[in-house]
Amino acid sequence: MSVQEEFSAVADWLARAQRPPVRARREWAVVGVALLPLGPRFEAVRLPGRLVAAALRTAHPREIAGRLGPLLGGPVIFDGRTLDGTYYPLMRPRAERRWEYEAFAPCLGAGTYLGVPRVERRKPPGTYWVTPPRFEGDLCEPAAVAALVAHAVSAGGEGEQAQ
Repeated sequence: MSVQEEFSAVADWLARAQRPPVRARREWAVVGVALLPLGPRFEAVRLPGRLVAAALRTAHPREIAGRLGPLLGGPVIFDGRTLDGTYYPLMRPRAERRWEYEAFAPCLGAGTYLGVPRVERRKPPGTYWVTPPRFEGDLCEPAAVAALVAHAVSAGGEGEQAQ
C-alpha cells in the first residue's frame, strides 16, 4: 500500500466519525481541520502543554513530538492557540471506566467536537498531528494516557486546574 493510500484509508476512518463523512472531507479540503464528534469511535484528552512538559521534562516542541506519540502508542493532535499549546491524544473509549484526572486533563467524549487536522498536516501553523494515526483504528490506550497524566501531576506539572 502506498503512503497516499494509507493516508486515504486513515482519513476515511476518521471521516466516518462525522455524519455524513463527506462533510469532514469538505472541511479538510477548505480549512485543513474538520470538527469531528467524539464518542463511540474515539475520545480525546485535553493535555495542557505545561502538563506534557512536566511529564517529559522538556518544553522543547521537537523533543515532545519525538517522545509523546511513542510513549502513548497512538495519535496525538497539537493545537497551538493557547500560550503553552494543548495536546489531544485520541484514545479508545473508556466505556464505563471513570477518568480520574478531569481536574488536570479532561477526557472529552460524547457531546464534544474536536478539531481534527488532515492526516498529512504535520507541522504549524494551526492545528496539526504530532503523531498521526498509522492505520484505521490506531488509538492510544487510556492506561498510557492516564500514566502520563499521573506522572506529570506527581512531578508538579498540574499548575492550575484545567478550564
